[in-house]
Formats: sequence, C-alpha cells, structure tokens
Amino acid sequence: MRLGLLTGGGDCPGLNAVIRAAVRGGTTRNGHQFVGFRDGWLGVLEDRAMSLDLAAVRGILPRGGTILGSSGTNPMSLSDGPQLVRAALARNDLDGLIVIGGEGTLGAAADLLAHDIPVIGVPKTIDNDLPGTDLTVGFRTAAQVATDAVDRLHSTAESHDRVMLVEVMGRQAGWIALEAALGGGADLLLVPEVSFDLDDVCLHLRHRHMTTASFSIVVVAEGATPVHGTLEIPPYPLDENGFPRLGGISNVLAPEIARRTGYETRVTILGHVQRGGSPVAFDRVLGTRFGLAAVALANAGAFGRMVSLSGQEVIDVDLMEAKGPRKVVPMNRYRDAEVFFG
Repeated sequence: MRLGLLTGGGDCPGLNAVIRAAVRGGTTRNGHQFVGFRDGWLGVLEDRAMSLDLAAVRGILPRGGTILGSSGTNPMSLSDGPQLVRAALARNDLDGLIVIGGEGTLGAAADLLAHDIPVIGVPKTIDNDLPGTDLTVGFRTAAQVATDAVDRLHSTAESHDRVMLVEVMGRQAGWIALEAALGGGADLLLVPEVSFDLDDVCLHLRHRHMTTASFSIVVVAEGATPVHGTLEIPPYPLDENGFPRLGGISNVLAPEIARRTGYETRVTILGHVQRGGSPVAFDRVLGTRFGLAAVALANAGAFGRMVSLSGQEVIDVDLMEAKGPRKVVPMNRYRDAEVFFG
C-alpha cells in the first residue's frame, strides 16, 4: 500500500510525531510506502510531493512544527479542487491520504469523501476545539507554554504591584486560557465562551488589591469579547479565508483598566510562541499513538474515519464529526476556575 500524508492549517508541536509514527509503523509492520505533500492541501493541488522513508523521519520526534510544511489552502474552494486532488493521488499511485489538521483541513477532507477520495483524519490544533476527540495534538504543549508564562509573570507583577494581562490563543474556545489560569494560579480569566463586562473586571481587581494582594494576573483568550455595548473593540483585519485575524485585545483592555482602577497595567501577548518549540511528552506520545492508529485504519480499509482520544483510549470516529459544532469550554469548567478568582 502507498499512502500520502499532509499537515494543514496552523502548525503545532507534535505534528512530526504523527508523521514519524505513521511512516515507521507502516513501513516496519506492513511494508507500506509513504509520500508527503508539502504545505498542506496546496501541495496536493500543485502535486508537490516528497518521499517519506525511514531516513526522512529519523530524529524528528522532538522537533516542533512540521517537516512537510503547512498552509490554510482549502481544495473545496476551487471548482476543480476534488479533481486536482484525485489526479495527484493517481499520479503518485496512492491508495489513500492521511490528513493531519484542524477544523478547516479535516473539514475539507470530510467533504472530499463525497468525491470518492479515500482519506483518514488525524486531529491537531492547539485550541483543542475540534469535536470528536477529547484532546488534539498540540494542545498540551501550548497550554504548558502559557502556564509557564503565567508562572514567570507572577514574580514581576508582585514586585511592582501591577496588573498583568497574559493574552493566549483561542479564537472561539478558551481551552488554553482555562488551563493556563488554573495551572498558573491566575486571578481572573476572560474566555470567548463568557462575555465580560470591564466594569465588573475592574471591580474585581479593586476588591482584590484592597483586600488580599497588591497585584493581579489576568489570562485573556484572544477571542474574548465584551458584553455588547460596553466596550468598543476596533475591527480586526481579515486573513486569506475571510476570518478575523485575532490578537491584541489586551492592548485595548490594559489602558482602560489602568484608567478605571489607577493600577499600572502591563500586557504580555504570547502569540506564536505557543505554537513553536519542542512538544511536551504528552503530545509526542499522543501524536505517536494517532499516527500508528491512522495507518491501522488504512490497513483495514477504514477510510472516512478520524482517529480520536476518548479518555485514555485511542479510538476512531466518523470523519464527518470534524465538521460538527465546535468543542468549547463548558460552563461547569469555567465555574470551577471562578473558585480561584481573587
């Protein structure tokens, strides 16, 4: 069997673990051959492929990013996209394609099933908002980076009696913010799932500074939004797919907090630091398990499936689940975090 692999969407730690495991498992156990497409679906559309043998994946387990490169290209945005994908698979004599990605990448893979293109999905995204799986590759590393940042900011916030806003990624789901707030002992949490009133935020900070401490750490997800009509947020520029390019809401909040409370307020935006660097052990192992499971599905001819983590077990679900409602932070988890505010 010959299988293709691609990584699409935003990069994240652990992608190389998936690639390595698929190639090593498929080659040593089954004698399969592998081809990697460069830069996600764009590489498939342009038929830019590279051989993936054991030598190509040697030593990549601890490396961040992806040796295949990535892009946000969606083949379904082209009228002849499915035909171009099918042609690339035929030219490379491939029996199927293992697609490693998030909502957009796996959504395109699911749509291609209707065109009889054999695909298997592997879920990755640092936001952990993909339905159908308890955890995605990359999330644990991003959450650890954010938690480490909160830890480090505690000392400087306390030394200077400051309010520190720590902005993390999370467009529509606040999983990274939640983990960093709980793991780092933050004093307040702003997530996309719960609109905030800045008056309430400032009231909370004043109460804390007058009663328990002279500093505060506030974790802010980039997609956090104010209650309608309470604070004007400048429009964000759009990316190539027409989505707002989020980031920087803390720069709007900081001067307002300083003005309303009188407390010196500083901002740290982690941005792409959360995506980069070596994956933590959890993501290396999860990526490895997912890569092996994806090849096992191909061996069984189970195309149209997505590997998934359910509790501690790797299972598989219908790939169409990747197109379901976004997995957001449930209110009971947010309420747990509220216990530690203040």
